[in-house]
Amino acid sequence: MPSYPDNLIKSILRSTRTIAMVGASGNEMRPSYFAMKYLLDKGFLVDPINPTLAGKEILGRKVYASLAEVPGPIDMVDIFRGADAAPGIVQEAIVEKNRLAIKVIWMQLGVISEVAATLAEAAGFTVIMDRCPKIEHGRFSGEISWMGVNRRVIDNRKPALFGKGGSLNRG
Repeated sequence: MPSYPDNLIKSILRSTRTIAMVGASGNEMRPSYFAMKYLLDKGFLVDPINPTLAGKEILGRKVYASLAEVPGPIDMVDIFRGADAAPGIVQEAIVEKNRLAIKVIWMQLGVISEVAATLAEAAGFTVIMDRCPKIEHGRFSGEISWMGVNRRVIDNRKPALFGKGGSLNRG
């Protein structure tokens, strides 16, 4: 797993308001579905991208066929597709970068593409690979530990990254 400083991950999560989830699924058994549900519940705006479901809705959000159809703005492109698809998605993000104000390319767990990362970094994006924003949000909010479960630790201190109720403290 590529290593990223916690400060970088926290900074991205603090500054991100809108996410384009490429590879979003309407199947509630798929990881992208419950990741999207979690992120929506935490106050993020998520635009699902899935050409097969374009024009329909997932969790009340209109599905787009591609980044080119998203009205924007988008802070982060979350790639929920295989590593082989990542370079093409990054190329599309590069084309739409200025129009959508994209800042971050985030590749989900198991998605590692040095080609995509190199393209994205050369275009000025911040790149995260092989991580899940849902898991990272939960980890920093105290909802889950690295083991993926609640720590069951009683603590009267609110995590610094997040405000009351686990929502983002954006200002």
